[in-house]
Amino acid sequence: MKILAKLGEIWDGIDYPFLIHKGEELRFSEIASQNPIDLSEVRKGDVVAIIGDFNPSSILTLLRLIDIGVVVVPLTVETRHEHEYFFESALVDVVIDGTEVQRRQHHQTHEFIEQLRTLGHAGLVLFSTGTTGRPKAILHDLTLFLKRFETPRPTLRTINFLLFDHIGGINTLLHTLFNKGVVIAPESRTVDSILETCRKYDVEVLPTTPTFLRMMLMSGAVPSKVPDCLKVITYGTERMDQPTLDELCALLPNVDFRQTFGMSELGIVRVKSEARDSLYMKVGGEGVETRVVDGVLQIRSSSRMLGYLNAPSPFDADGWYDTKDVVEVKDQYYKVTGRISDVINVGGLKFMASEVERVALQFPNVSLVKATPKPNPITGQHVELLVQATSEGAVDKEALLDFLKDRLQPHMVPKRIRVESVAVGHRFKKA
Repeated sequence: MKILAKLGEIWDGIDYPFLIHKGEELRFSEIASQNPIDLSEVRKGDVVAIIGDFNPSSILTLLRLIDIGVVVVPLTVETRHEHEYFFESALVDVVIDGTEVQRRQHHQTHEFIEQLRTLGHAGLVLFSTGTTGRPKAILHDLTLFLKRFETPRPTLRTINFLLFDHIGGINTLLHTLFNKGVVIAPESRTVDSILETCRKYDVEVLPTTPTFLRMMLMSGAVPSKVPDCLKVITYGTERMDQPTLDELCALLPNVDFRQTFGMSELGIVRVKSEARDSLYMKVGGEGVETRVVDGVLQIRSSSRMLGYLNAPSPFDADGWYDTKDVVEVKDQYYKVTGRISDVINVGGLKFMASEVERVALQFPNVSLVKATPKPNPITGQHVELLVQATSEGAVDKEALLDFLKDRLQPHMVPKRIRVESVAVGHRFKKA
């Protein structure tokens, strides 16, 4: 059965909205019956980029494209400067931008795309964030991806904070659709706007990032502007620091904080936090295996991607994926302490950038921090620290350096501290 017809059956007779968008409450039947974009140029098996957001038109077009049987490439306006690279990497045949549908000419193909065409399956292309090189084009078999939503699960009123081009955002949309939930599209992704939208529409779940939660804390909005309706805050996509989590848990005692973990390459994996104030988590779920090799987490998942369209396969011969996440292990729980790329080696003494950042975040008026290794002719590397001050006051670099010297081993103390803005990408992760 086609996805639009299946969802029509699920939502038949339900008299509450599926989507709240710009103050308008829309039932699923109202979205499905809107005047659709002309997709007569789109053929089964095409690779189709759709530049959109969680609005009625984009949602309807996405579902119609799945029914046609295309490989969908969801993109956002925030990454427009990279779109040409995305089109070329994903071998895009058609671009949908607003109501404009335009075919692109190329004569390339890829074995994974041909595999989907042979099976008659829809596909999904997502792009990595590209923090270590150009973004990789990650191809999933969307027909298999959708099977995880066949088992009914509970759902709460959720604000779709994560974006249209993010696996977490797509997962939130589909989970809500298949489980008769309500999704609220944010009007903007500022701290005040997100919290006001949560209050106005009785949002129960806020899925977000550690960087955004840190921004919430530093804005002074916690706890006074956090509405009582908010029951769960989930955080993922980057490493959370313990001081931020501790402060949030203390200020919001009635909110359940849950860590998420996943990579676009692996699909969505199920995670259970050890406790609301703990960074230890169980990673697993049906079809998911984990192991730790030399302190680094590896995962084997039945819902993994087919592969990259513009890079070699990252899986070993047995199907294991090296997450590059350095973890501490406690019984069946893992705590991510950083990425392999975050390991700093000063004179043969290795440590994680996160260890320096954790301490720096405890200093007054520090909003965000980023520790990075720099080449050093004597010790091989040394640490430099980028610090962003809060709006309430400046950061005294000399006092901060003394603070760090009192709390860190000598080789971990930064040789240079800069006070300026820490770059945050459109997905609210530190760049």
